[in-house]
Amino acid sequence: MGFLSGLFSIDTLISWLQRFIVLFTAITVHEYAHGFVAYKLGDPTAKRAGRLTLNPLSHLDPIGAICMVLVGFGWAKPVPINPFYFRNRKRDTAIVSLAGPAANIVLAFLSTIIYVPFYAFAVVPSISAKYGSAAAAFAVKQYGVTAIYGGLGIIGFIAETLITLAVVNISFAVFNLIPFPPLDGSKILGAVLPNNAYMTLLRYERIGFPILIILSITGILGRILGFVIDPIISLWGAFGNIFLDILLKFTGVV
Repeated sequence: MGFLSGLFSIDTLISWLQRFIVLFTAITVHEYAHGFVAYKLGDPTAKRAGRLTLNPLSHLDPIGAICMVLVGFGWAKPVPINPFYFRNRKRDTAIVSLAGPAANIVLAFLSTIIYVPFYAFAVVPSISAKYGSAAAAFAVKQYGVTAIYGGLGIIGFIAETLITLAVVNISFAVFNLIPFPPLDGSKILGAVLPNNAYMTLLRYERIGFPILIILSITGILGRILGFVIDPIISLWGAFGNIFLDILLKFTGVV
């Protein structure tokens, strides 16, 4: 009974809601970007399939969505692409593949740009009003103590969702840029490979996906990605902190 009450507690439900918002936004933008760029390059396949949309339900794979929420690794329904429509098959396929991770980077940048002034003008005053000016000053120095967000209601929820959206999109972009089939990075790499090597790479797409699942379940993939993603996120956070410092200095919020 205690387990069930914890499972359906308000905090747990809010956490799940945030996870759904962040993950489904990231994969929807990613897949839409693939379809949109393919369409601009002459391939109408995604549009005809009804996938040229920002409706997340059009891109969800049920099993992939469950895995993404539960274990942090999952997949969407790939946007259908027909490279025979492209003028330059290898080059344009690489451009379409790059569009997904690039869209995630743009979304991470936008969420950070929104987060910083929101933090300065909404979160910090809320912390000051609820916990006192000393707590607000400490929070500013720490740049987002997530434990304190829980007591700020909708303002805390928005702030934490924005910063999580940035982190998840950066991670999603870096993961998809790995040059391992069937990830986007393998198709980008294919643009500079000789034709024989390119065709060999394509043949490995079928076995690449099961390998990724095994590496994810065993935790090996997470450890490998951590070496790459963690420094990038730390650097991203450092730039965000500089932006916040400048904003607070010139506005005198704290």
